[in-house]
Amino acid sequence: MCHYSITIMKTELVTTLKRQATQILADLHSSHDPVLITEHGRPSAYLLDVETFDLLQDRIKILEGIAMGERAIQDGRIFTHTQAKERMGKWLK
Repeated sequence: MCHYSITIMKTELVTTLKRQATQILADLHSSHDPVLITEHGRPSAYLLDVETFDLLQDRIKILEGIAMGERAIQDGRIFTHTQAKERMGKWLK
């Protein structure tokens, strides 16, 4: 399981990534800490391990669902428990 936490992010030059990709990836897999890749002194990309990326994608989906629910409430698109049960009845049989 990924234990993603806020840490001081490692920064690497794109040229270092080209020369030391295997070592950078090994460090990434063991630490799960994102790596900021810079080009010409400017941020260019983040390098994440697959597990951390998948975890972040899952969190984004949850937050998007919460935001949709909040918009529905603001727009008055809400139902009582009884109304919801009636509307969902055809799927709950």
